[in-house]
Amino acid sequence: MLKCFSVKGFKNFSKKITLDFSNIRDYRFNSQCLTNGLISKSIVYGKNSVGKTNLGLAIFDIVSHLTNKNVTPNLYDYYLCSDGLSDYAEFYYVFQFGNDIIEYSYRKDKKQTLIYEKVVLNKELLFEYDYVTKRGETKGIDKLASTLNWAFQDTDCILKYVVNNTVLPDSHPLRQMIRFVSNMLWFRNLDENRYIGFKSDSKDYRDFIFEDDILKEFEEFLHITGIKENLIAIKDADGVKRLYFNTDTPLPFFKVASSGTRALYTFFYWYKTAKAVSFMYVDEFDAYYHYELSEYIVTILEKMTNTQVIITSHNTNLLTNKIMRPDCYFILSDNKLTSFADATNRELREGHNLEKLYMSGEFDG
Repeated sequence: MLKCFSVKGFKNFSKKITLDFSNIRDYRFNSQCLTNGLISKSIVYGKNSVGKTNLGLAIFDIVSHLTNKNVTPNLYDYYLCSDGLSDYAEFYYVFQFGNDIIEYSYRKDKKQTLIYEKVVLNKELLFEYDYVTKRGETKGIDKLASTLNWAFQDTDCILKYVVNNTVLPDSHPLRQMIRFVSNMLWFRNLDENRYIGFKSDSKDYRDFIFEDDILKEFEEFLHITGIKENLIAIKDADGVKRLYFNTDTPLPFFKVASSGTRALYTFFYWYKTAKAVSFMYVDEFDAYYHYELSEYIVTILEKMTNTQVIITSHNTNLLTNKIMRPDCYFILSDNKLTSFADATNRELREGHNLEKLYMSGEFDG
C-alpha cells in the first residue's frame, strides 16, 4: 500500500503538500475505510481550482517512468508550478509491503525528465543519483545485485533498470512496488474515457460489454441506479456490434445516453476490467450523479478491499460518519491538505454532523 505521499513544485503546488495514509485516529466506526492500519478509502473536498485534479496527477506521475501503462496526452502540460521558484518538481512516496518500507523520491524538470532519483529500502540507501552531474551513491545496488551490468548511464530511470535487469523473487519489496505502480488507475468521467495507468490501452472500452453476461449485468446495474431502460446489442450494417437502448426504435447508447448514464458506463467499465487495481483515484467521480447514486457508488468502492481508493467531490451529502470517518475525509485548500480530524480543535464523534460543520466553515482553518 501507499503509506505517504508528498509533492512540491508541480502545477499549482508551490509548497509541499503531504497525504499521510498512516495518520489515523482511534475511531471505532467504519473500519472498512482502513486496511492494515492505513487509510484505504477517502474523499477529498475543496473549492474549484485548488488542485484536486492536480493532486491525483501528482500521485500518478510515477506511472509515466516506472511503467509502460497509458498516460492520456495533455494531462501533464504546464508541468512545473508557474511561480518560477523552482526548476523542478519534487515527489516523495513511501510504500509499505508487510514489514518492508520503501522510500522513493525523485525530481523532474519542465520536460518531465528525471534529474534526480533516490531509493531507501528499510532505512538503508539503495541508491541516490543525480542525472545532471552524473554522480551518485550506488553501493546498495552493488550489494543487492553484484553481477548487474552497470550500463545505466544511458537509462532514463535507474530503479526501472535495476528491477528489469536483476533476478529478484516476486516477493521482493522492489518487485511488489513495481507491481503496485503498474496496477494504479486514475480516471475521470467528465468528458471522455481519460485515464492513467493499469492498461496500455482501452480499445475494449465499447466492446467489453458484449463479453459473457456483462451486458445483462450492466443493465441490472443501471436499473439499481434508477435508469429503467433495457439494453440490446445490435450488429449494424457495417458488421460492427454496438450497444443500443432496447426501445421500440432502438437508440444508439453513446449518442443518446445522458452524461450521467455515460459516466456510469465508464465507472462500470473500470470496475469490471480493473479487478487487480492497487490504487484508484476517481476525479470528480459524481459530477453527473444524483446524491443517492453517489452514495451507492461509494458503497461499491468501499467493498474493494484490496484497493486504496481516493475520490474527489463537491457533494456534501457524502459528508457523514455513516459512510466514512473524519480521518478519511480531506479538505484541500491553497497549498494545504488536511483531514477533517486534524482541521479542527473539536473532538469529532460519531454523532457529529460533518456536513453541517463543513458548511459552517469549521474545517477552513
